[in-house]
Amino acid sequence: MININCLDKIAAIGLDGLTADYNKAASFEEADAVLVRSAKMHDMEFGANLKAIARAGAGVNNIPLDKCAEEGIVVFNTPGANANGVKEMVIAGLLLASRDIVGGINWVQTVKDDENIAALAEKTKSKFGGTEIKGKKLGVIGLGAIGVIVANAAVSLGMEVYGYDPFISVKSAWSLSRGVKHISAVEDIYKNCDFITVHVPLMDSTKENINKEAFAMMKDGVVILNFARDLLVNEVEIGEALASGKVKRYVTDFPNTTTAGMPGTIVVPHLGASTEESEDNCAIMAVQEIRDYIENGNINNSVNYPSCDMGICEKAGRIAVNHKNVPAVISKITSIFGQTAINISDMMNKSKNNYAYSLFDLDKAITDDIVKEIRAIEGVIKVRVIK
Repeated sequence: MININCLDKIAAIGLDGLTADYNKAASFEEADAVLVRSAKMHDMEFGANLKAIARAGAGVNNIPLDKCAEEGIVVFNTPGANANGVKEMVIAGLLLASRDIVGGINWVQTVKDDENIAALAEKTKSKFGGTEIKGKKLGVIGLGAIGVIVANAAVSLGMEVYGYDPFISVKSAWSLSRGVKHISAVEDIYKNCDFITVHVPLMDSTKENINKEAFAMMKDGVVILNFARDLLVNEVEIGEALASGKVKRYVTDFPNTTTAGMPGTIVVPHLGASTEESEDNCAIMAVQEIRDYIENGNINNSVNYPSCDMGICEKAGRIAVNHKNVPAVISKITSIFGQTAINISDMMNKSKNNYAYSLFDLDKAITDDIVKEIRAIEGVIKVRVIK
């Protein structure tokens, strides 16, 4: 029996993908795999059985990635599973920022009991006017799963779209509308765009990149949208930019004591992926990743270990090894196989920064003694017999 623990509520349609071989009621201490959304895991101690953590969503700031890698725990996320839900919120944000819809709705509530409300509305509506987004320039910073479909949707709405991503994947490039102008320098987006939306992961290299230096290059009255991560924007400096009129609106999905009361902001309570469809898609994808790793040893969409996929094992045996990305580990493993007359039918070795992962398909089942020998190799973190 494989023990699965859910630290948060996970959509039932995803959990339905677990077979009878999985115990979904396991405790965290006993878990072979964990499904999580927003629960904070940095201060948790991991049990010896824990092999994988799957985040039902894209961001993994709540998971200690380095600690997990050191302990041979593969961390997955679900990129693209909630992309459409976020895209729709970004489009809504564009409309809310270009016309004072929120102000108009709030005004109606102040006169809802006045019998002359219709006449008052005709006199007052000009206060809540704005501009159309058609023909305006939108800069999309980050062309991953979400950024690409935001850019494509904006093209369909008649916007002139600029896209920036120095690390764009082949898949994203193929998916990008020909109407999107691919920009090689982010400064060109700052200088030319009426609206700027950010869709990059939070890393040391992206933290607070939207700051006073960036604002200085932007057009007066620019609108900034942030449905990615709060720390991508320097909130103190965008407050100053809003006060000066350099930035017209800041639309963000991350409320806190700074943004919630800041004049010129439209703050949404982290609703980007809060749709039934997004939650279902993330749960399904997370469960599929866990099952493929537990049952086949394959890694897809990991954030701390490399992708490594050899499909379903059709040989007599398969072994998976999490190890440090250092010389001689593979040669020592294969030497053990050679000494015990085990032939390697197929193998794959992949690395990601300081860590590596290897799969070996073998022509005969592996013994406990051989597993112990491999575990004893310097640099090996975890050994798992898949078949």
